[in-house]
Amino acid sequence: MRTHHRSRSLATALAALTVLAGLAGCSRADSNAAPAQNAGAAGEVRLGFFPNVTHAPALLGVKKDFFSKELGSTKLTTQVFNAGPEEVNALLGRSLDIAYIGSGPAINAFTKSKGAIQLVSGAVSGGAQLVVKPDITSPEQLKGKTLATPQLANTQDVALKKYLAGAKLTDQVKITNLDNPKTLDAFKKGDVDGGWLPEPWASRLVNDAGAKVLVDEKTLWPGGRFPSTVVIVRSEFLQQHPDTVRAVLKGELAANEWAKANPADAKTVINGALKELAGSTLTPAVLDRAFSGIELTTDPIAAEFPQLAQDSVTAGVVKQVVNLKGFADFGALNDVLKAAGQPAVDAPALTK
Repeated sequence: MRTHHRSRSLATALAALTVLAGLAGCSRADSNAAPAQNAGAAGEVRLGFFPNVTHAPALLGVKKDFFSKELGSTKLTTQVFNAGPEEVNALLGRSLDIAYIGSGPAINAFTKSKGAIQLVSGAVSGGAQLVVKPDITSPEQLKGKTLATPQLANTQDVALKKYLAGAKLTDQVKITNLDNPKTLDAFKKGDVDGGWLPEPWASRLVNDAGAKVLVDEKTLWPGGRFPSTVVIVRSEFLQQHPDTVRAVLKGELAANEWAKANPADAKTVINGALKELAGSTLTPAVLDRAFSGIELTTDPIAAEFPQLAQDSVTAGVVKQVVNLKGFADFGALNDVLKAAGQPAVDAPALTK
């Protein structure tokens, strides 16, 4: 079953408000709370993701049945979101179990839940750019302009605000938060001058609307790698159903390996999924450009998370850097990697 996020957004928000007051009872801060017991495979797992190329492992996992094959009798229910903050609300409201999400909202979910949300895997590296009108050729020319990001405090919103702070342009550029399809329309109409966007929307503005790249986010990270999409899970669900989490991650790894071996077929599948979920297909040129900027990987690129936490402060999203100890639990991922003969993930700064 697939349910579009707009039909659930109000219910999700109300559920999130209800549960926030009680989160301490299931958080790491409550030392008296008994850990949830392993209850075996879940009867159902509710999985969230975005209709973006940067969520390719999730799209492939669903459309090619990589998840279902590994889940066996566990029912897979999917829900689609535009950006991370609303997906976080669904997790906190307990209407979602596992989420493909940007690294910034992943940290925010851990912080807001006081440890009741954990990072369990990577998904995609790269795939975000600041694209602008062709006559904007330098950061200084952004002064007085209007730029779009998918949602307030989402991964690209944080990245843009950090970049503007570094260029000493804070409060000199108007930032508007728009659903990605609306950004394309707004750019064509001249209502915005560009945006810091995930794929395929950066490529759509470039190929379909004549935008130019001012900043490729890859250039801002060591080795050009940064965790644009990761996998997080409710800690209680992980404790109760570790086999189900392992099954999802095994499905993701299989999807990634299949995509690497069958890149043309993977693009076709992704295009079909985007037509179903977002209402439009991508041209071959846009698909090729979008895929050229991403790497499908279960590697969470854990070494960059302390910097990402600092970036949220620089961007003004939070007031102080969060302590990320206990943020990650890579036990399930490492089980999957070991079975596949691949090296384990080691991130002592993030794990308990």
